[in-house]
Amino acid sequence: MFATSLGDGAELRPLEPWRAEEFLAHMDRGREFVGRHIGLSDVTADLDSARNWLQSYADKTAADAGRLYGIWLDGLLVGGVLFRVFDAPAGNCEAGCWLEPAAAGRGLVTRAATVIIDWAIRERGIHRVEWLVSSKNTPSINVAKRLGMTRDGVQRQNHPYRGVRQDTEIWSVLAPEWLAARGTA
Repeated sequence: MFATSLGDGAELRPLEPWRAEEFLAHMDRGREFVGRHIGLSDVTADLDSARNWLQSYADKTAADAGRLYGIWLDGLLVGGVLFRVFDAPAGNCEAGCWLEPAAAGRGLVTRAATVIIDWAIRERGIHRVEWLVSSKNTPSINVAKRLGMTRDGVQRQNHPYRGVRQDTEIWSVLAPEWLAARGTA
């Protein structure tokens, strides 16, 4: 197993199906908070659905079509980052995140997303990393900004979520921009 230190007692590790009970306990702690903007809390309501969701990402990993990582703080699973879409041949992917409220405001998502985006660009040759976010999700928009992403535009009322159509902002960073910002163009 690998773990990457994020500093301050936090680690980034693969989040796999055998961790379903731990993942469900995490979702139960943060269900309302996470569910404000994304449907993850709705699709992982019990142990079977949590295991199935984790398995779907294990299958994506095996097919090189996605990745899923958990964020542990002092040994407790508190959130995660993922590549919801990963298309290495086309050089495009979509990154995303979630976090329970007790871990918010510590920079964990920004640090974790930096690790996976850097890997995607440097190791896998990804050219464009996207970050899709509800226009009402200010913390996630701020992560995109801290990652050096550019707001490409807004898909107006494109996503029905819990009976309300929401706007989705599209943020992205291109490999040359990412590398230049880190002094390694």
